[in-house]
Parts: sequence; C-alpha cells; structure tokens
Amino acid sequence: MDSQRLLRRFLDYVAIDTQADESVDSYPSSDGQMTLGRLVEKELRELGVEDVELDAHGILWATIPSTADRPVPTIAFCAHRDTSPETSGAGVKPQIIEDYEGGDIELPGDKSQVIRVDENPQLSDVIGHTLITTDGTTLLGADDKAGMAEIVEATAHLMQNPEIPHGEIRLCFTCDEEIGRGVDHLNIDRFGAKVCYTVDGNGVDTINTETFSADMALMTVRGVNIHPSIAKGRMINATRVASRLVSLLPVDHLSPETTDGRDGFMHPYEIAGGVAEAQVRILLRDFETENLESMAAQIRRLAARCEQEFAGAKIEVDIRRQYRNLGDGLQKLPEAIELAELALKRLGRAPHRMIVRGGTDGSRITELGLPTPNLSYGGFNPHSPLEWASLDLMTHCTQWIVTLAQVWAESAGATR
Repeated sequence: MDSQRLLRRFLDYVAIDTQADESVDSYPSSDGQMTLGRLVEKELRELGVEDVELDAHGILWATIPSTADRPVPTIAFCAHRDTSPETSGAGVKPQIIEDYEGGDIELPGDKSQVIRVDENPQLSDVIGHTLITTDGTTLLGADDKAGMAEIVEATAHLMQNPEIPHGEIRLCFTCDEEIGRGVDHLNIDRFGAKVCYTVDGNGVDTINTETFSADMALMTVRGVNIHPSIAKGRMINATRVASRLVSLLPVDHLSPETTDGRDGFMHPYEIAGGVAEAQVRILLRDFETENLESMAAQIRRLAARCEQEFAGAKIEVDIRRQYRNLGDGLQKLPEAIELAELALKRLGRAPHRMIVRGGTDGSRITELGLPTPNLSYGGFNPHSPLEWASLDLMTHCTQWIVTLAQVWAESAGATR
C-alpha cells in the first residue's frame, strides 16, 4: 500500500473548499463539491476503472471489474465530498507531523487552539505515526475526504494488482451529506450491490452498526409587527415567542449537553427571523424510532402553550423526516458486519461495533433497501479546527477496504 500516494491524494482533496450550504436549494450546495468530483473522476479514469460517470446531480459513480473465477456478490463503497457547514473548510493549511513523539499539539495558525492529550486519549496510541492536523483556523476535512482518499487508493491498489481475487466493486461519492441531502438524488438501483459500506466513521477499527433515527421540527412563529412607539396592545413579537418556546425545552434531560450513549435528545440549533415572523429549527434524535413521535407531540404541546401565553401568535409545527436507525436494516444481512470484522482480524486488528450518535448516508441507503454499515477512516474531532488524522491509520483503513473485498469473494468460494 502506497501511504505517501494516499497522503498526496488526501492533501489534494482537502485543498478544495467543499463546505455544504444549507441555505441554498441546489444539489450540490457548493461549487467546490463539483470541482472535487471532477478531480476524482479524472483520477478514476486514469486508473482504468469502468463506468466512470459524474451524473447530472453531481454524484460520482465507477466500477472496479471482478477478478474472481466465479460469480461473486457485488459490493459497494461510498463516501461524501462535502464538509460541515459548522466550521470553515476554505484555505485549509494542513500541518504534517512525522514520527509524532507524543504530547499536546499546538496549531500554528491560532495558538489558542491546542490538541491536548487529556482531551484526545487516542494520541497515546499513535506515537511514531505521521499525523495531519489543521493550522487551527479551519477544519481539516478528514470527514469525509479521508474516506474518499482511502477508497480511491484502495481502487488504485486493486487495479494495479489484478492477482487479488475480488468481485465487482461499485464506487459512489455523494454530496451534501453534512446537511442531510446526501441520498436525495441517489438512484439506489445503480449500485446493483448486495451490500454497501460507507467509509465515514471517525476513530479506528470501528464498525457503526446503529445510528440515530432522526426528524427535524421546523416551527414557524407568526406575530404582528408595528412601530414600537405605538406597539402597546398591538405588537406580537415573533422573536420573543420563539425565544420563549426554546426556553421551555428540557435542559437537564433530552438535550445534547446532558445525554450520551443511547439517550435521545431535542436540540434547538437555529432561531431566525424578526418581529413579524420567526423560525426555530429543532433536531429530534433517538435510537428508538417510536420515541420521535413523543418528542414531536411534546413540541406541539409547547407550541400550543406559547400560543396561549402570547394571544394572537400563531405557531406552525412541521415535522420533517430525515433518516432512520441503520441497525433496523442491517438485521437483514448480518454477514455485512461479520465479514467486515473478519477482514479486520486478518489485518491483526480488533474490531469494535459501535453506535453513532448521528447519521450517515448509510442510514438512508439502508432504509432504501441496501444494507450499509459505516467503517472508520482514521480521523478524530470532526467538524472542528482541532480535527486530526493519522496517515498510518488511514493506510490501515485502505488495507481494510482491500481485504474486505477479498473476504467477500472468499465467502462465495472464489479464487483468482
């Protein structure tokens, strides 16, 4: 496995600003995602893979042809090209630390940003590794450009080593996963696969087998605007009503700040508007899908209470379905997880099944009928200027992809 070539790919990818933008309706939501798509499209064509296409929606497809001596189930790998809207992805200046000696890592672009060992215990396990960090002013983009680079590098390795037995492998690179639109324009039939793996999990040696089920509550508050000098008895301030509504949400429970593990939450993340109209967006998350209904009912009750407290205010509650727990669909294909674990063990690693307190493209792909566990990519602290990755772990993740393809072929009795 060529780790230096993997590093070059990764650095090329993070140099392109692909930050998703929830405020626009286009797909992809930012031009950089198409720029990156065209770069990877060119790389795949140069590698000689088949069916390379950047489709009308900007989703990139390709196929690695089978090298097996008999029919083998088609498998797929998927990663997303966008980065989080929460932190800038423009002008990323990676810091390369070779042969990491341990200790806190000060980021040169903003000395107040420090990757501390006591907050990142994983650093104790990567002494001697080559680390990639930001300069502290942007995120790094390992989520999910590390996953992208690993899939492309695994593709290069397989194309250059045709003696490795594997079945047909479908590749897919989506857009706007970070704003929940990654699968909106995905034709699930194009995979033609038995299983898909997203390479979009932070950490190492982990297989995400469950995600949250997720809805979003959009609450539109309508008030009455009038000049404040004559507002007595006439103004209904939508901003004030929206603020009151948020203040009624639980704080000591059912909030991200007070929950972990399998606990769900209601997370108000945006208030916007003015006196005449304001909007509140609230994320609803739980591993048990039925609990979303009780959360939605609670929000409707709070809206009705606010309408009573602020006579004349009107509050519209729109509950929007987002994605469902990955684990529900994975029960139909347990070997998807078992073979991923076997591939890791072949590499001398110890696999860990983990839940993820969030969602992936795989959540929705699974819901559409294609079981899609999520694999780790060797990075940490996503969405943050403190994001970092280990090149050694990224190389291992690339080997995991290659070995997983072999294991699926062997499970069908195939050889070269």
